[in-house]
Amino acid sequence: MPNDTPLEILLVDDNSGDVRMVVEGLKDTLPAARLSVARDGDEAIRFLRREGVHAAAPRPNLILLDLRLPKKSGFEVLEDIKKDPALAKIPVMVRSSSEAPADIDKAYALHANCYMIKSAGLDELSRTMKVLADFWMTVVKLPEGESHAGRRS
Repeated sequence: MPNDTPLEILLVDDNSGDVRMVVEGLKDTLPAARLSVARDGDEAIRFLRREGVHAAAPRPNLILLDLRLPKKSGFEVLEDIKKDPALAKIPVMVRSSSEAPADIDKAYALHANCYMIKSAGLDELSRTMKVLADFWMTVVKLPEGESHAGRRS
């Protein structure tokens, strides 16, 4: 992917407040990023597989995934992504309010690339988005021909 190509991010989250906070956080740290939003697990899979109304959906370079979703849990979405050869290389950053070790362990067992606890406020989210910009963009925006294989946090 050329470095001047806008970064495509898919946010999978049903909480309107969390979506607004991510939008605001991205404006400050990654203004050129393009954000698509899926409000439940089924919609996320349809978006990623470009089904139905999502036939022209952009292929995301990064997925921000909540675990607690209607219709299909974030764990199920993560498992579907990592089992699909066409999607498996897309980095998935789990963003959850859960600090439970069992949830964190399960996310990594399903090959999440990163697990972050949702922040309480916009300042903390902006710091999280800065981490995203500083670290993940060097992983996600690789020079053409390089793969994401083997690159994990």
